[in-house]
Amino acid sequence: MSVTEQPEGGPRRQSRQRNAVLALLDELDGFRSAQDLHALLRERGDSVGLATVYRALQALVDDGQLDVLRSTDGEAAYRRCSSSHHHHLVCRSCGRTVEVADPPVERWAARIAAEHGFVDVQHDVEVFGTCAACAAARA
Repeated sequence: MSVTEQPEGGPRRQSRQRNAVLALLDELDGFRSAQDLHALLRERGDSVGLATVYRALQALVDDGQLDVLRSTDGEAAYRRCSSSHHHHLVCRSCGRTVEVADPPVERWAARIAAEHGFVDVQHDVEVFGTCAACAAARA
């Protein structure tokens, strides 16, 4: 088994299930729920339980290998993303997701934080809309 570093510095063992979830996410575009990922893994013949998928996803988020997006109803969705800081454009119809970096957003967040005396600031920006393909399909 391979070992990765946990944020606290202790080793975390890679499991077959965690590797299967990560490999599946490498093939997908857009954010997917744990239930969606579980169903796809089962379709592929991987006998993994839903609770195990949830644990694997949380470990991968904790290790910084996945981004998590929470919908307005609180459901978490996961995506394999680049390791650099970025934001997302997400299609409401098909879930297509595009990573974007935006220096003006970073400057704005730093300025607003400084104006109000905040330090050690983090932020997430997710922009939702309809992608060109879905908009064309509706027309």
